[in-house]
Amino acid sequence: MQHPGRDEALTRVGASVLANLRHSGPLTMTTLAAIEGLQPQSLTRPVNSLAEAGFVTRSRDEEDRRQQTITITERGREALAEHVHDGTAWLATTLRDTLTPAERAILRVAADLLTAVADNPEPSGLGATAPQ
Repeated sequence: MQHPGRDEALTRVGASVLANLRHSGPLTMTTLAAIEGLQPQSLTRPVNSLAEAGFVTRSRDEEDRRQQTITITERGREALAEHVHDGTAWLATTLRDTLTPAERAILRVAADLLTAVADNPEPSGLGATAPQ
């Protein structure tokens, strides 16, 4: 989601890269691309943009000098937090302005049900297994 009026709005891929780096710590381009489901060369432009904005840093990987390790910066953490906040505010406003009170109540029940399913340690059903 890009926000009009923001000089350094995050793209979907940029936000995803920052979120993965925040969650997993420093990653090589190869590992980051695998997490994103992309080829490493497909991440070159988004990572370059993030680096130019000061949201990530790059360094040579200690184990394989041919690889670059990408690390989120404090500025990147702040940009990601702002992006998530803006997205949450947009969703709350849109739900309030679009759905009736009854529809919002149904949505709350559905969210509670999905949370209960996600928290269930023992999946049941036809050979169902929880994702790893």
